[in-house]
Amino acid sequence: MTAYERDLPRPAKTRTVTVAHAGGVERRGPVTMGQANMIRCMVRDEPEHINIHAVWPVPAGTRTDAVIDALRALVVRHEALRTTFPHAEGTVPREQVVAAEGEFTVTVLDHDALPPDAERYADAVARRARVERFRLDRDFGLRISLVTAAGAPVFVALAASHAVTDVSALAVLEEDWLALLSGGPLPSQDAFTPLELAAEEATPAGLRKSAASLRYWERIIRTGPQAMCDGPGAEGTEADTPEVTLRSLRGARALARVAERTGGLPSTVLLTAWCALVAHRTGQDVCVAAVPTSNRFHGRLARSVNTVSQDALLALDVRVPSFDALLAKAWGAALDAYRHSRFDAVALWEMIDRTTFERGSRFARDVVLNDVSALSEAGGTEPDGPELELGRGPSQVLPTRLLAFVHETAPLLRIGLWADPALFAPDEAEGFLTGLVRLLEAAAEEDVPLASLTGVTGVRPVERGPDWIRVDGSWVSPPAVAEALGGALGGVPVHVAADGSGEGLTAFVASGGVPPTPAEAHAALMRVLPGRPGVLAPRRYVIVQGPPKKADRTDAWLRRHILTEGNGRTPADPT
Repeated sequence: MTAYERDLPRPAKTRTVTVAHAGGVERRGPVTMGQANMIRCMVRDEPEHINIHAVWPVPAGTRTDAVIDALRALVVRHEALRTTFPHAEGTVPREQVVAAEGEFTVTVLDHDALPPDAERYADAVARRARVERFRLDRDFGLRISLVTAAGAPVFVALAASHAVTDVSALAVLEEDWLALLSGGPLPSQDAFTPLELAAEEATPAGLRKSAASLRYWERIIRTGPQAMCDGPGAEGTEADTPEVTLRSLRGARALARVAERTGGLPSTVLLTAWCALVAHRTGQDVCVAAVPTSNRFHGRLARSVNTVSQDALLALDVRVPSFDALLAKAWGAALDAYRHSRFDAVALWEMIDRTTFERGSRFARDVVLNDVSALSEAGGTEPDGPELELGRGPSQVLPTRLLAFVHETAPLLRIGLWADPALFAPDEAEGFLTGLVRLLEAAAEEDVPLASLTGVTGVRPVERGPDWIRVDGSWVSPPAVAEALGGALGGVPVHVAADGSGEGLTAFVASGGVPPTPAEAHAALMRVLPGRPGVLAPRRYVIVQGPPKKADRTDAWLRRHILTEGNGRTPADPT
């Protein structure tokens, strides 16, 4: 929580309105895969990290009772808002129950006058509501505050349970709420309800999709980089990360011109530019990124008020000569990711744990692109905004290294970026967004050689020291592997070198007493891998009798007496 959130201006008066609703239909059934995924995160993570929030500006002239009546109508209209997840203490919910009637509360924060930065204030009110955990078995899924000035509603600030809605669902709710306020027509309700989606997922076709998703993910996790951001400073599993914002008419115009020149969709063009720049900055051959909102590509999911928060995992090989060649590959790679974004979350993480143990890696979801621009109503309006403006938003503690939200692509390109400050100095984070605009502008005129990205964008690849090598699709520091393995085994001397094939590492472990087995050495290293993306487990462990005098030379270790050796991956430890 920021200092601003802790010290919010005090309203002149606060009151709580209890709102009753009725007219729904009581139903129950199993949870969806997306709900199960988010419930798993809600049980594990801190609430302020997993809960979500939104701020809805209230149209001028709207009365408080109209705001509340529209909120009531939303709850009756959307089953997700009447859903709870009963479960016995100590167990994880597997069932959802939709209530026919009930009540919720709205906290009205009355102010004589709002502070000059009123929208920031409303955002802070919503963020503050995120810090308390939602009780899945009984809590209403929204915590709603109505911010007023001299009695006139100005903002609805709400926090939401991620088991009930996601960012896309909140945008759908806002659109419906505005329609209810204006008396205009509501969109038809042909999207999946949560219970309908759960039923579809349980069909033979749905189960086949889930199984195919696991196979798709396993291939990427076995062969792709274990982390995109693995250079010096990439340590720990969470970072307090400031937001950098981009608002740019230049960027939007360039994006439209690239789409016109190439025939690509603007969303695919932006994804291609993002991946090209991320891979360039990180020095990777493949851009692996989570693209969470993209799993709403199915027609009946696009406007579903539900949590469909399951990652589409994109793996785009950037080893092509130019931007246009990469764009030609990007749509197929993105579609492959979208098609494989529905899965049993428990089975997925069981697979990830098994696969990473066998590979000797630690999968890092460290690059995320969340493009919610399709939910924006700004498209088609008269251009209004700066040519290129960079700003700052609040910090968040995030388990990622590089997270971007694309809020708008036309007529303004509007992006929020959170870049780990240990890897991106403030000017580098700003330079990354500026470089993205420069890349789009260059690609608007002609095809851009990917080898020229430093000059075109001003973004330089991360500098790794001479000890770093590429092994098994990942950048690795053998000295860091040796330090981690030696520490995990109680401080014994360890030497790590690339094996003869260049595709893996060999670890030499010196033993002066009871020697560890390769399986014990591998298990010990795997326990200390989280937060060390530059460490990849060796493919082979060689346990020798004592260290050589020249402990930095591989040939000296090869001359030591070998006590045991093996890959360490199985109890039998085959050699």
